[in-house]
Formats: sequence, structure tokens, C-alpha cells
Amino acid sequence: MNILLLDDEYLALNLLEGYLQQLIEQGRSLNLVAKAKHPLQALEILEKHDVDIIFLDIQMPNLSGVNLLRSLPKKPVAVFTTAYNEYAVEAFGLDVVDYLVKPIAFERFLQAFNKATTAVQARVKAFPAPDSQALPQSHTKSSFLSIVADGKLMKIAHTDILFCEGAREYVIVHTTQGKVMTLERMKRMEEMLPTPDFVRVHKSYIVSSSKVKSLDGAMLNVAGQMIPVSRELRDEVVKRIFG
Repeated sequence: MNILLLDDEYLALNLLEGYLQQLIEQGRSLNLVAKAKHPLQALEILEKHDVDIIFLDIQMPNLSGVNLLRSLPKKPVAVFTTAYNEYAVEAFGLDVVDYLVKPIAFERFLQAFNKATTAVQARVKAFPAPDSQALPQSHTKSSFLSIVADGKLMKIAHTDILFCEGAREYVIVHTTQGKVMTLERMKRMEEMLPTPDFVRVHKSYIVSSSKVKSLDGAMLNVAGQMIPVSRELRDEVVKRIFG
């Protein structure tokens, strides 16, 4: 498991490194990729290395930890560290797994590390590496969607999904029970959902064919919610959904 530490204070970096070393001595399988003191340095490291977990400070020169995390197309599991607790709501809005307020005790660090490890393992289970020996895709489709949200691996039955909405690097899955946000791209979501049960109708929307009630001009009525249809996709949408 690869870990990156980012903080503009050497004392904080050294403290976290010491905590990680204790875990290594206890037999934990982990690798400290780097310690970064500047956000731009961290961005360079993230471009060159696969990082599973990042511990990062919020208040840093030039680029805050919040904005750095927002800028990443592929986010590691994140834990914020800060001397202030006023950013907690904004931090959890970015789906970070924990929020540590300095000074950080080892017991509190360990709790956050365990939560981050669980989130990484959930991602791996949800999106395993391609297997050349796997069965053809048509034989492996399940009746549910597996996604990671709020640090947990979740199952959503296909029959409960109304539509999926792209929101930058996130996807909001609208279901009969409510909304679930996951760190994913629409292209990947389109690959995971079976056809013809689900149809891409717009660059930002995938709808459940069975939940579509009507098409009015360029708007689909999906369970009472109006979803736009791209002009270039309209003919294909009509063919696939209305036959």
C-alpha cells in the first residue's frame, strides 16, 4: 500500500513518518512513497507514482489541501490533517475518510489509517484489475452495481437505479431510495451497467430504460425527473428505449 505525506511543516511530516514506521515494525505492508512539503511537489509525485492513501494538510502556501484534492482526476483515499477544525464539513464533502486535528496522537492516527486501508480495499474489490482469463463480459454481468461511497463498498440493485448523473470526477447514482455519490467517471459507469437496460443519453447522463416514461422534445421523463438528451444521441435513444 503506497502512502504520500503532505504538510508544509517538517515536524508534522516527521511525526506522521514516525507513526508509519511503527506500523511497519508491527508487520503492516505499506510503503512511504514520499514526504512532500509543498502542494506542487505533491502533484508531481502523484503524476509519477500510484498512491493509495494521502495524508495532507489543509492550509498550505499557493494551493490548499482542499483545492489540491479537488484538482486530481484520480484521487487517492484521503485523510486531512490540520490545526483547525473549521474545515470539517468541506473536507467530508470531498469524501475524505477522516479528519485529524493537530496535535495528532498515535491512537487517533491509527484509527484514521485503518479507515483509509478499509476504503482502499473496498476500491480494489469494486474495481479489480482486468483478468485475461475472465469470462466474456456478457457472462459476467450481475444484477447489481458495486461502487465505493463514504469509504464503504456498496451494492445497488439495477432495478433500483433511475439514472446516473456525471458531476466532474464524481458520479451521482439516483435510485428509488435516494442519491449515492461515488468517485468514478461516466465512461466506467457505462461499462459497468448492462445494455440495453441502461442507455447513455447525454455526456452527463445514463438512464434506466425501464424507468423512462416519455420523451418530450429533447427531455426524457425518468420517474418524474426531466433528463436532457444530446442532439447527436437522440435517434439512437429513441431506437433503444422506445423501439
